[in-house]
Amino acid sequence: MKKIIISLLQLTLLLPVLLFGQQSSAIDQRLQAIMQRYQAVGLSVVLVKNNQIDFHKNYGYKNIKDKTPLQDNDVFRIASISKSFTATSFMQLLKQGSCSLDDDFGDLIGFPVRNPNYPEVKITLRMILSHTSSINDKNGYFNLDVINPSKNPNWKNSYNSYTPGSQYQYCNLNFNMAGAVLEKLTQIRFDNYIFKNILQPLHLYGGYCVDSLDHSKLVPLYSFDENGNFMEEVNAYAPRRDELATYHLGASTPILSPTGGMKISALDLAKYMLMHMNYGTRGTKKIIDKKYAKIMQTAVNQESGYGLAIMNNSKIIPGITLTGHTGSAYGLYSAMFFNPAKKYGFVVITNGCNVPDNEDFNPLLKDCIRALYDYSRTPGT
Repeated sequence: MKKIIISLLQLTLLLPVLLFGQQSSAIDQRLQAIMQRYQAVGLSVVLVKNNQIDFHKNYGYKNIKDKTPLQDNDVFRIASISKSFTATSFMQLLKQGSCSLDDDFGDLIGFPVRNPNYPEVKITLRMILSHTSSINDKNGYFNLDVINPSKNPNWKNSYNSYTPGSQYQYCNLNFNMAGAVLEKLTQIRFDNYIFKNILQPLHLYGGYCVDSLDHSKLVPLYSFDENGNFMEEVNAYAPRRDELATYHLGASTPILSPTGGMKISALDLAKYMLMHMNYGTRGTKKIIDKKYAKIMQTAVNQESGYGLAIMNNSKIIPGITLTGHTGSAYGLYSAMFFNPAKKYGFVVITNGCNVPDNEDFNPLLKDCIRALYDYSRTPGT
């Protein structure tokens, strides 16, 4: 009888482990099926549940050539999720009184920023950070001169025909200009400010300057050519040594790409996400005040759901609003979304997949987030 009781006790203790193993195997199979469906090269995922990292795993390849598997410390260029780091920095400056969201952006950047169709309407920092400035990317966004009336005779093409503040249009130039203003206000090079005030306090490895990173950690990015074959995007991590040698604060900023140049691992991005999920604080580290974290997450434009470099999306998981951002560049697709009230969230990054160009939201990212959400709701996980 005693042996039977001990056996039952052992079985009781072992059962959750067995169930977890089955559930873990099921999520592995589902994510691998999604990868196969979209011909993904590699995939890194992180699930946050109950305010902590609950599951993280890497699938597929870091490098196609030598079939190197992805690892936890591998670093991706995460594209437009980078914008949230820029906006977070401004929340710190708001606290310090260095600027206001209603400041005239032209006064901040040092040249007129006025829509020629509405010259009397002030374009504010808030409009820049929420993509409601009426500015567009028609002239490009890697050089601030494209919108400077004294530098470009075609500067007017950088503006849309509607009133500033009245509509939303996604625009990369907004954030490269914002990065330049950050430098003017702090007198610190953009990437160094982010490192000192966000990455370092949160103990995260990454940055905007590719030359400051360990190149062995960088994940090659791949896109499909016209024949359906993967090709490596060699410019994804182009060195900037020459440009940095002649760098001018508040002018050269776009070479660091505040709009899309952050390089970081999926696991460290999830730790950064935890800070925003908890309204500016992770553990004992307070990066921004709760007040400003909520401002970032509150939609400025209700139709788009976009706040300040943070969007609200109710289409990823039907009936649930998730807060975060996506990224896409050089074949990479990334997503960082969370529910601040219920303390769960997701990070999904692929270094290349075959998806239609006309999709509003990358279907691989959406399918992976839904798979992780379903997994998080499975009893025993």
